[in-house]
Amino acid sequence: MRRILPTLFCAALLVAAVPGAVSASAAAAGTPGTSGTSDTPGTSADGPRPLDHVVPAPASVTPEGDPYTLTEDTAIRVPQGSDDARKVGEQLAELLRPATGFALPVTDDAPAAGADGGIRLSLGDGEDGADLGAEGYRLDVSADSVALRAGTRAGLFYGVQTLRQLLPAAVEADTEQPGPWQVAGGRITDAPRYEYRGAMLDVSRHFFTVDQVKRYIDQLALYKVNKLHLHLSDDQGWRIAIDSWPRLTEYGGSTEVGGGEGGHYTKEDYAEIVRHAGEKQLTVVPEIDMPGHTNAALASYAELNCDGVAPPLYTGTEVGFSSLCVPLERTYDFVDDVVREVAEMTPGPYLHIGGDEAHSTSDADYAAFMERAQATVAEYGKKVIGWHQLAGAEPAEGAVAQFWGTTQSEPELAEAARNGTRVILSPANRAYLDMKYDESTPLGLSWAGYVEARQSYDWNPGTYVEGVPSEAVYGVEAPMWSETLETNDDIEFMAFPRLPGIAELGWSPEESHDWEAYRTRIAEHGERWDALGIEWWRSPQIPWTE
Repeated sequence: MRRILPTLFCAALLVAAVPGAVSASAAAAGTPGTSGTSDTPGTSADGPRPLDHVVPAPASVTPEGDPYTLTEDTAIRVPQGSDDARKVGEQLAELLRPATGFALPVTDDAPAAGADGGIRLSLGDGEDGADLGAEGYRLDVSADSVALRAGTRAGLFYGVQTLRQLLPAAVEADTEQPGPWQVAGGRITDAPRYEYRGAMLDVSRHFFTVDQVKRYIDQLALYKVNKLHLHLSDDQGWRIAIDSWPRLTEYGGSTEVGGGEGGHYTKEDYAEIVRHAGEKQLTVVPEIDMPGHTNAALASYAELNCDGVAPPLYTGTEVGFSSLCVPLERTYDFVDDVVREVAEMTPGPYLHIGGDEAHSTSDADYAAFMERAQATVAEYGKKVIGWHQLAGAEPAEGAVAQFWGTTQSEPELAEAARNGTRVILSPANRAYLDMKYDESTPLGLSWAGYVEARQSYDWNPGTYVEGVPSEAVYGVEAPMWSETLETNDDIEFMAFPRLPGIAELGWSPEESHDWEAYRTRIAEHGERWDALGIEWWRSPQIPWTE
């Protein structure tokens, strides 16, 4: 089971805490300065950060020539008439202005002869005709200028994240910092390994506000994550307004794990999350979990229960006890209304229908329900994603199955993959960000074992599940379940440093995968997280920069 059954964990993969790790009590209390970094993070007399010190690792790096130095004369130059380039340019300027103190005007004027070339953003293929693809980019740095080219706005945005990491970590501060602001000379040519690079946030066990979700979006964007999977319904709470079934949020959204007041998103709230995610090049993937994990809905409407009796609201953490009434035709009126309304407010192509831990649903009922639910999703123009139990039914054409198991053998999934079902990899003992790091971790669960930084990074999505062809792997996702998490500090403490490693698995070429190289690169990011005000786990497996 995904969240409650304890599993044996290979002892050779467990790494005990060592002296120097932040204490559990300090971490729980959010003690500032746990990274042990200097007062001016990222500034150094040794010159700019090496061009290959980026997470995720770029596809191709060629160091060459002198660095470029941002000054008060630097401008961000965009092509005339290119709204996409200008929008990314404004995002870059907004990022750099507070710490540098520079004006950094965004302009489509050409520089004067002999003047600083500035930071140039452009759209189109590479100068040599190379196709940069939907998300790729090329970054060229010389002493005179920085030139960033991409085929799309998304590619420009990802190039900006790379440029951002090449600057000192102090650039993330919201107050003016001392320089110098240098970028190493050379070329980076980059594009992602996988199309789907996701992170999931469970807002059902504990509710997170719009601003809390937006903060996590900003952090995901730094590491080129492009999908935000929102787990919007479960036994403990229904979080998205459905006009045709208003008690789902009025009653079903009124509580959370532990009995708190819960909460929900209005359609305007959800639109703001979708808008903000889109600005950071993330597609929102909403999940309405069914036929199980539905107690909040069943409690809200007695008519959805086979016996016509609504159960009480639930604030515990057990799973597998709830189920929509599969033989009841009213169930499909409900599914149709919910899918239609969620689809209408979701511009992205995906709708996740859950499908896991339906232990109170017979196999025959499960298959019958999933057939109709998938057809409903297709009717409203969306593509189905479901947890890998979907493979035990009959995945619809174009459906995607999300693997969360703790073993590398899942025969039904492998067969579905061979028959055309794409697979997202989220193995719980590798990618679940709510698993404890070690026995001292003050937050999280441990049913899938302890998951330290190396455990979350050191696996290959392309070959992970036996019998799943590499070409069937659509990408990776890092889920964050919230049974024990209530604040942004909680989210961040569990996400960092593990999230960037999983993001690298989704973006970087397979041949670049190397734990020793990665741990050296990510070690420098503690300074950046401090500058961003991120709470994080000082993993003893990583040689953090002091």
